[in-house]
Amino acid sequence: MTSSTLPSPAHSEGMSRRANVPWFWRVILAIAVALLAFFLLTSFRIVRAARLPQLHPADAIVVFGAAEYSGRPSPVFRARLDHAYDLFEDHYAPIVITTGGNGGDPSFSEGGVGRDYLIRRGIPEHNLIAETQGSDTAQSAERVGVIMRVNGMRSALAVSDAYHVFRIRELLAHEGITVYVAPRPKSRPAGAWRRMVAVLREAASYLFWKFSIT
Repeated sequence: MTSSTLPSPAHSEGMSRRANVPWFWRVILAIAVALLAFFLLTSFRIVRAARLPQLHPADAIVVFGAAEYSGRPSPVFRARLDHAYDLFEDHYAPIVITTGGNGGDPSFSEGGVGRDYLIRRGIPEHNLIAETQGSDTAQSAERVGVIMRVNGMRSALAVSDAYHVFRIRELLAHEGITVYVAPRPKSRPAGAWRRMVAVLREAASYLFWKFSIT
């Protein structure tokens, strides 16, 4: 003889509540969970890229711009350019590409300022290319892709700050370029809170770009 166990009233009530949740709320919850997981995974990949530089010979060293002040690179930009200079001197690539538009400055662009700075440091002008139209990282990467294809270059050693290089790698890879990353030394923000904010900001920028191309 068999017997069946009836569900308790509390269990039945819980099942009833779940059944009454509108389907679109369940879809929204599923999407939110997926986005959170993707966001956390992206943050992990950003931190990992920052800790694992890939110093590898390439066709070009690409230096991503930061601010310039009336023709002078900001301290952050200068540190990136100095790192690119060292890589050039160590023969990692024969060409250095500097990037960045004018950012509202009618007289100077980040790419032009970077090129001029490296000329003053001793890199011959014929070893330098300035990308001067990009208004942000994504636009600069797109224009670098065009420059490299026109010049028959297929690989790049990307220079920027530690938490920036992951997004740069993905942007340039989207342009069909083989990318190695060389974050400038000591470029992670000081303090756990500032590092977390920097990582989350980069993750948000990457996800925004990712959704914009889908």
